[in-house]
Amino acid sequence: RICVITLAEAHPLLRSGKTIKNINYQISANCSRLQNKVSGKSKRGAQFLTELAPLCRISSSDGEEYTIYSCIRGRLIEVNENILSNPALLQEKPSTEGYIAVVLPKFEESKSITQGLLTQKEYEEVLLKRRSSAS
Repeated sequence: RICVITLAEAHPLLRSGKTIKNINYQISANCSRLQNKVSGKSKRGAQFLTELAPLCRISSSDGEEYTIYSCIRGRLIEVNENILSNPALLQEKPSTEGYIAVVLPKFEESKSITQGLLTQKEYEEVLLKRRSSAS
């Protein structure tokens, strides 16, 4: 039921081989994802996220900045602080040690969320269509 947020393999940071300069979990003056303190079975204290809630901002060496969004509603269980000291993990191991965050959707919504996900094959087909329409 948990959702691990990672960079998609089609993300510009992974496809173009840009160097990641900085990762910032400070979303606004009053909101830092690093201040998320979760305790207990009911995950008290977890920040609630909507689909459009920013998780972090990633800056690359060429000056580009990318905002990474939650994409699902739920409680923020954990952010990966390891990528702060080793940003290359995002590119070297994006689906394992280079994850961005862990989100726990509401139990009632978890089934509809998983039903709306693409399989690996469907995702690859979407990427192929994007590439062919872009060229």
